[in-house]
Amino acid sequence: MSGAVTGVASAREVVAEVLDPEMPMLTLDDLGVVRGVQVDGDSVTVTITPTYSGCPAIEAMRDDIRARLTEAGYDRVEVRTVLSPAWSTDWISPAGLAKLAEHGIAPPGRVPPRAAGPIPLALSAPTAVVRCPRCGSPATEELSRFGPTACTALRRCTACREPFEHVKEI
Repeated sequence: MSGAVTGVASAREVVAEVLDPEMPMLTLDDLGVVRGVQVDGDSVTVTITPTYSGCPAIEAMRDDIRARLTEAGYDRVEVRTVLSPAWSTDWISPAGLAKLAEHGIAPPGRVPPRAAGPIPLALSAPTAVVRCPRCGSPATEELSRFGPTACTALRRCTACREPFEHVKEI
């Protein structure tokens, strides 16, 4: 290793600060995407789980992790993608949930427990109450099931009339 940091804790600290390319108010750590960091001499292996298997930002995440660790002095960096268990919005940290709300994005609620086996397909939008991140009103409506990213929906508050994104529970 040619640089300034050593050990798992230091590599983990570097990785914990990498921003999400689609929601830059969150780090990948806030989002719960970082699954593990292993250091072996001058080699670092980072394991990540994208928010969904077709996530278009996965290459940007890998590149950003590699760049930050290389800047920190690690000579060999490998970023592995693990899809099982699948990422869940329950993995978003409390700090991440707060950052979403601070930036006008309604954070997801907790995912209810599910029975093992196939996931039932629902053709209608969920009926969960989503509070407006601006005024706190529960009187909101879904405008589109899909927002700027696949994991968000577009909503509008019927109280303050402001539109906002909502991170869907997965």
